Amino acid sequence: MSYLLTGEETKRLHFRIVSKDDFESWMPLFKEENVAKFLGMPEGLTQVEQCEFWFDKVFHRYENKLGGMNALIDKHSGAFIGQCGLLIQTVEDEERLEIGYSILPEYWGKGYAQEAAIHCKEFCFKHKLYDNLISMMHVDNIGSEIVAIKNGMTFEKQVDEFKVFSITRSTWLKSKL
Repeated sequence: MSYLLTGEETKRLHFRIVSKDDFESWMPLFKEENVAKFLGMPEGLTQVEQCEFWFDKVFHRYENKLGGMNALIDKHSGAFIGQCGLLIQTVEDEERLEIGYSILPEYWGKGYAQEAAIHCKEFCFKHKLYDNLISMMHVDNIGSEIVAIKNGMTFEKQVDEFKVFSITRSTWLKSKL
């Protein structure tokens, strides 16, 4: 089963597979303070090593059918603005499906993460992929926490330095009434 949203669209965004050609466009994310910590990366990596680490994870997910991040392309400008997708995660020995999202700094605060995350939730529940979705974020990543809350998720628990927010398909269905 594929959890990729390739070819999906929202009002402002087009979803496509991340390619190796996106590497340079993604580099500015790793100039930002705390990004490596927020993304759970090993400490002490250079900006290039952080980007390589990220891309290795993206392609590992694709190759092993573990869901994955989609490149988010602004439909108006064609700009690469971030990544978002459905990811299989293991949380406390339980397989969960996560909505992951990361937006390039120049596009922060414009609602792109929220728009993409909501689309991922709708896609998952409409296609009955999972009955429960999560988003995980570092305890200090308030921006990602706000996106999860605006996506209808509620705090479930804290695992180490990460908060887990979740929503069930039944809660989503009730919100549609």
